[in-house]
Parts: sequence; structure tokens; C-alpha cells
Amino acid sequence: MFDSYDNTTARLRASGDYFWPLALRLIMFWEFWESGITKLRGDNWFSQIPWADWQMGFPWPFSIVPPDINWLAATWGELVFSVMVLAGLFTRFAAVSLVIITVVATAAVHWPSEWGTWAELWEGYVITAKGNGNYKLPLLFVIMLMPLVFYGGGKISLDHLLLKMTGRDSYSLDRIGDGISAALVFLVLGIATVFLEPVWGFSLFAIALVVGLTPAFRR
Repeated sequence: MFDSYDNTTARLRASGDYFWPLALRLIMFWEFWESGITKLRGDNWFSQIPWADWQMGFPWPFSIVPPDINWLAATWGELVFSVMVLAGLFTRFAAVSLVIITVVATAAVHWPSEWGTWAELWEGYVITAKGNGNYKLPLLFVIMLMPLVFYGGGKISLDHLLLKMTGRDSYSLDRIGDGISAALVFLVLGIATVFLEPVWGFSLFAIALVVGLTPAFRR
């Protein structure tokens, strides 16, 4: 009985290397491509925001960049990186870039301007616009991008094809779990939070640095 179960789960894992990254890439492509096309064909509402409100709403360094440049960066960032995710080309870089775009937009539009308790912050976990935030949808996008950051685009991707063509597909780090691996987790989480709550982000960066440089965490 256990052999049949283990055989089935092993086959699911093997087929999953093809299916789930492609499914994630397709849905992430569509969401960000649609957002980018809407910006490209629509009006630049960034430029309609008063400069004082712009600087208060957008995190640094985007708060010191002119709205027109930010609009172009957001528009073409969503278009270019979504196509890269669709093709599975430099998937991790593209996914991290989309995480940054999403988190910056969350900080500017969806994150509550003020919160004092975790209960107040949790009230913003909604999709409808409310005064205490509406960050549910962008948070789900960030979580959906994370597997692409850590696992890549899967076997149906240009990344995998390039690995095969260059003979690097047999080089596997799947079983490495040392301090550097843990540091990378904290680094990615820091990137995903530093624009929302700088104290969280820089604390995670500090943890990543300590874990990555401490010999005791290495195997």
C-alpha cells in the first residue's frame, strides 16, 4: 500500500515540475500584462497626484523620482517582466522585479497609512477599498510570485532550455540547506517588505547578513 502511495506522490512531484510553474507563469503574465497594457493605453494618473501627496505616498527612492518616469517604469516594467515570466526567461530576476513593483504599489495605494496594532493591520486584508488599506490582492500576487523566485520557471521554460543547451542542467543544489540558503530566504523577504515597513525590511536584511556570514550556520 505504501509503495503505491509513494509511487503516486513521486509521479505527482515529477509532473508538477512541468505543470505548476507553467500555471503560475501564465496567470502572473496575464495579471501584470493586463495592468501594463491598461497603463499604456490610459492616462498617467501618477501625474495627477500633487507632489506633496506623491512624496508622502510612495516609498523612497520612488518618492523623489518624477511621476512621469515612475509611470513609464511601472508600465514597461509590468509589460517586459510579465513577458519574461511567460517565456520562463531569467524567471527569478523577472519575478523579483514584479515583487518590487507590486510592493511599491502596495505601499503607495493599498497599505494602511497608519496602524497601531496587528488587529488594525489585519483589517486591511480585503479587496474592496477601505480607509485602513486593501492589500489582500497584491499580497496574494507576491505569494504567488515567490515559488518562481525560489524554484524558477520549471522544465517548460527558456531557462531550462538554456541549462540543457549549456550542459548545466545536472548541476543541482536541491539538497543544500546551509546558512547561505537561509540568508537568501531572509534577503527575499526583506525585499518584499522593505518598501512597506522599512524596519521589517532592514531587520530581515540584517538577519540575512548575520546568518550568511556566521560559520556556525554553514554545513
